[in-house]
Amino acid sequence: MSQGALQPALHLAASDGAAQARPSLAIEHLTYRYWLERESREFLAFADVSMTVAEGEFVCVVGPSGCGKTTLLNVLAGLLPYEEGEVRINGVRINGPGVSRATVFQQASLLPWRTVMGNVRYGMEMQRRFDRATMRRRADEFIKLVGLAGFEKRYPSELSGGMQQRVNLARALATDPKVLLMDEPFAALDAQTREFMQSELLKIWSSANKLVVFITHQIDEALFLADRVVVMGTRPGRIKRVFRVPFARPRSLSLKRTPEFLELADEIWSLIEEEAGRINVIRPGEEGVGG
Repeated sequence: MSQGALQPALHLAASDGAAQARPSLAIEHLTYRYWLERESREFLAFADVSMTVAEGEFVCVVGPSGCGKTTLLNVLAGLLPYEEGEVRINGVRINGPGVSRATVFQQASLLPWRTVMGNVRYGMEMQRRFDRATMRRRADEFIKLVGLAGFEKRYPSELSGGMQQRVNLARALATDPKVLLMDEPFAALDAQTREFMQSELLKIWSSANKLVVFITHQIDEALFLADRVVVMGTRPGRIKRVFRVPFARPRSLSLKRTPEFLELADEIWSLIEEEAGRINVIRPGEEGVGG
């Protein structure tokens, strides 16, 4: 077993004690079920998931399709109500969408009739907690942070896919969330753009200092971005093992070609293969997008 691996566990906590000391996000014994109308039965999406994540920590979640990764993220976002277990941010239970969280989805979902500036301001407008001058200042700040200064008056149709996701990220960050939730935000991009965006995200994250929970099917993406990688099993979804990523920051893309990186990626792949074979999961070095 590599040095980055921890023993299988349902409880995810920072091995250096940071998450226990200041657990910005705490999930306790979270279980999610939903009703399958066509089959007239209840389906258990995931069971007894517990984790704590520290302020400023970057955690990636990987696992086979159907293990409940995206369902978990939607519960954290407050988009799906839960009845068993508890989710707290800075000690406050979440029971629905709120200003403490912002979500970046796979598709940028920008408003086509709004410019870059207008789209970045949109999230703040919906929250109604920023005055006009503050919205303008914050929009300018995060447009610059994501590298789109000079594109403020462009419309989504005039932007590449990678640039659209930068707008999406700027819109999320401008609302000043405590937790940034990301659901495969680069999956729809080509391989070259995806790797470029991974590097850019790390630069943005280091400046913004946000807690990030990032869902991906790409094992190399998870290892490149994260402080810890959570591997989920299936039937029902559960935390199978947690890996602390041992590579120092800042990281360059050349890290992905090192023997240590590839060894850890193969170990994670073996766990996923053990759970569900190769179903919609991309092995390190292979191209494609998992579902």
